[in-house]
Amino acid sequence: MGTTLVLSNAFSPLSHRHRHRHGNERTHLHRRPTSTLKPSFNECLLNSPFPSGFSSLRKFRLAPRTSLDTETSSSHDDHDKDGLLGEGLVGEESAAFDFGEQKISSWIYFSLVLGVVLVLLDLVWIDNSTGLGKAFIDAVSELSDSHEVVMLALILIFAIVHSGLASLRDVGEKLIGERAFRVLFAGTSLPLAVSTIVYFINHRYDGLQLWQLQSVPGLHQLVWLSSFISFLFLYPSTFNLLEVAAVDKPKMHLWETGIIRITRHPQMVGQVIWCLAHTIWIGNSVAVAASLGLIGHHLFGVWNGDRRLAVRYGEAFEDVKRRTSVIPFAAILDGRQKLPKEYYKEFIRLPYLSITALTLGAYFAHPLMRAASFRLHW
Repeated sequence: MGTTLVLSNAFSPLSHRHRHRHGNERTHLHRRPTSTLKPSFNECLLNSPFPSGFSSLRKFRLAPRTSLDTETSSSHDDHDKDGLLGEGLVGEESAAFDFGEQKISSWIYFSLVLGVVLVLLDLVWIDNSTGLGKAFIDAVSELSDSHEVVMLALILIFAIVHSGLASLRDVGEKLIGERAFRVLFAGTSLPLAVSTIVYFINHRYDGLQLWQLQSVPGLHQLVWLSSFISFLFLYPSTFNLLEVAAVDKPKMHLWETGIIRITRHPQMVGQVIWCLAHTIWIGNSVAVAASLGLIGHHLFGVWNGDRRLAVRYGEAFEDVKRRTSVIPFAAILDGRQKLPKEYYKEFIRLPYLSITALTLGAYFAHPLMRAASFRLHW
């Protein structure tokens, strides 16, 4: 939900913007140790002296895989299904989407849940005649006459609630279950995110102008391209929308392919790209304050995210951490990450294509978002 802060953001006329558990039982993943002193099973099989009984078996080679010490066999099945095995990976294959595994009933349920959430969000928070959103903005605005201070305060409140609940996820899921905790998490984070977005849209040009570069040739195109690229980084955690809406049981995922090969924390990278591009474009103090708040929140998320994954996955996360980097491309350049020969195929998948379409849609919907925000007078 953290990235909802930028989905509708209108800095300018431009585009902007696990573990797997079974019940309450934890699954621990680690690699199977290999020995250099003994021949592998494949070698023994291929050099077998038996001429007939095992001749057909020589046609098969065992693919490398990880070992899973699980407390239940059903947990093992869940890991196999979600792509945790094969090619020496201990993490999951990101953006994997199999049409054959989709249920029409699940997507109908998702549509109904989404509709109910939007209606409740409007009634309880957005609509000035019935909702609490304006009262919340007015209360925070009492802190200072400075739009920069209010902007930072709104981001700080969102960050405390959002990251605080994320840190309590393990405890919360044990107490009330995965789905109920996701409803609590979204139900508190989403209204605060909407308030912060709307306030920024309405006050983005109210700050002190520090520089004016909008007339520089090519800058508009550069900001647009940067914003487009940033969205490919910003939304890898929402690949499974059914989990986001709690239609499927929410899981904490340990991704290892796709954009994770470039950076282990793509949301942070995408947020930095987006903020830098739009701060350059707007060039005032409100934009600087918003960017500092959002980037600071995501930098904290780097530490907090790694900490939570380490607690959840242990040695498996340490394996992924050694093969990836926070700084984009660093693990690739120093040889810790080996890209597959056809790496581009990890991006030619429906979730990435959906993100591309939504990013283009958000760009063309900017006038509508600005008009809707203005009518709220937050």
